[in-house]
Amino acid sequence: MSRLVVSGLRAAVGGQEILRGVDLEVDSGQVHAVMGPNGSGKSTLAHVIMGRPGYDVLGGSVTLDEDELLALPTWKRAQAGLFLALQYPTEVPGVPLEDALAEALRARDDGEAVDVHRRLADEAARVGLDARFLARPLNVDFSGGEKKRNETVQLGVLRPKIALLDELDSGLDIDALRAVSRRVEQETKETNLGVLVITHYSRILRELQPDKVSVLRKGRIVATGGPDLADELERTGYAGYEDDEGETPPAPSAANADPFADPLL
Repeated sequence: MSRLVVSGLRAAVGGQEILRGVDLEVDSGQVHAVMGPNGSGKSTLAHVIMGRPGYDVLGGSVTLDEDELLALPTWKRAQAGLFLALQYPTEVPGVPLEDALAEALRARDDGEAVDVHRRLADEAARVGLDARFLARPLNVDFSGGEKKRNETVQLGVLRPKIALLDELDSGLDIDALRAVSRRVEQETKETNLGVLVITHYSRILRELQPDKVSVLRKGRIVATGGPDLADELERTGYAGYEDDEGETPPAPSAANADPFADPLL
C-alpha cells in the first residue's frame, strides 16, 4: 500500500507563483482526477511533484510512503516509485526504447528479475502499439497518438507505485483513448497502481474511473468530490468554481514559459 501526499504545495516559475497551496492525496489502487481550465497550474503540479528543473518550490511538502521527495532529484523520485506521462512526450534520438526501460529497471534495483523484451512486447500488444515501433529510438518518428500509447507501454513495463498522467488524452482519437485509459485502469487492479490523472475533459474518465475528482483553479484546489463532479463539470464548466481569494495570477513571460505545460501553465 503506497500513498502520495501533497501538502500546502507552493511553487513558482520565473518568479511567478503558480501553485498557491495545493493539498491532495493518491493511494494505491485509486484514481484521483485533477481537472481545471487552462492556466490553473495542472501541468505545473505534475512537474513539481516529479522534480522537473526550472520550478522554485516556495513551501509545502510532497511525500511518498512518508518519505519527503522535494529534496530529491527527478531520477531518485522515479526510483522511489513515481512515473510521469508527459503531455508532450519528447523524442530521444539514439536511445532504443527497450534499452531505456532495461536501464531504468536495473537502476531501481528492487531484486525483481524482468524479461524486458517479453514484457515490452506484451504491453505494446495490450495498447495496440505496432511492434515495429519497439525497435526505434524513444518516440522518434512516432505520431502524437503513438507517443501516448508508448507512454502507457512504459508505465506497464516499469510498474511504478504512483503514475502522474499529464493530459494523457490530449491528441488521442476515440480508439487510442479507450486503449490507453483501459490499460491504466487495469493496472490499478493488477498491480495496485495509484493514479493522478490531469485532464480538461471527462471523456478519459469514462474508462479510467476516478475515485476522487478535484478542481484546480488559479493554483488552488477549490473543490473535491466523487466521479459525479466530473460529469457536473462537463455540463456546467468551471465558472462556478473560484478560488477563495479571487485572484488571477499574471501570465508568465514567454522567456519563462514551460514548453511541456498546457497554455499559461
